[in-house]
Amino acid sequence: MEKKLSFIIPCYRSENTIAEVVTGLVREYTESGYDFEIILVNDSSPDNTYGVIRQLCADDQRVRGINLSRNFGQHSALMAGMRYAQGEILVLLDDDGQTPPDQAKKLIDQVEAGHDAAIARYGHKKHSAVRNMGSKINESMARWLIGKPKGLYLSSYVAMKRFVADEILTYTLPYPYMSGMILRATSDIVNVDVEHKERTVGESGYTFSKLISLWFNGFTNFSIKPLRIAIVLGIIIAILGFGVGIYSIVMKLLNDTPLGWASTMSAIAFIGGIILVVLGLIGEYVGRMFMGLNHHPQFVIKEKLNMEDTTDCEK
Repeated sequence: MEKKLSFIIPCYRSENTIAEVVTGLVREYTESGYDFEIILVNDSSPDNTYGVIRQLCADDQRVRGINLSRNFGQHSALMAGMRYAQGEILVLLDDDGQTPPDQAKKLIDQVEAGHDAAIARYGHKKHSAVRNMGSKINESMARWLIGKPKGLYLSSYVAMKRFVADEILTYTLPYPYMSGMILRATSDIVNVDVEHKERTVGESGYTFSKLISLWFNGFTNFSIKPLRIAIVLGIIIAILGFGVGIYSIVMKLLNDTPLGWASTMSAIAFIGGIILVVLGLIGEYVGRMFMGLNHHPQFVIKEKLNMEDTTDCEK
């Protein structure tokens, strides 16, 4: 019996690229010895991306489509696709053609060799400067806050075994973070060197604000280290404040000089700023707990193509 592959592609502003990606996958895997499906998740793209997905699904029943009711973000779109994937091996890739479909075989081979997950590693990423900077910060954040092994490179081009995907799907809260969930599910992860192509059409959907939001998702959903850092920072400032207080008293007794108004205001402003940052951080954690308790949706499906229709709207 053929082993089934599920290729899951979140789509946003990709009306000019997604057809080529799908064509490449079909060409590579039609006679590969694998059964396969391609799940395209339209993350409420403002262009004609879903129209292209409709046509691709009409042309080939192995292509399946999901249309989300609004823009939930790349990681939520991946969760939507994974929830309907039927393959024993799942492959996550981008819609822009920069992660070449023919390179997926390298990832799949490593999973077939026994590893739980394989992640693409790029020698030189052909992203914009902002996106590359964001990736570097994301790498550092993942290593520091969610326990990523130092030598492991994280990217959005991933192949994983079915049980890893099933474990990831137990996470039902809003704002998922795929790298954190993979690291939480298994430690048997291997990097595979693959080519990264230049973007030929359009530009990345990741703005700087979206990258900031992604980092927040990572460290607030999968780590409490920021709260511990806030405690340590508070202790340090308290000790410094006590020391400054003792120094001021001694100077007052020895020199009988008045305390400086400017230095006092600076100290108050600094400490007040730290307090507001810490309160904001705590509020971020509490707010996410509140949204989880109120069943804030991870994603909402508006329409499905080439799938059994169960409900009109799923979360």
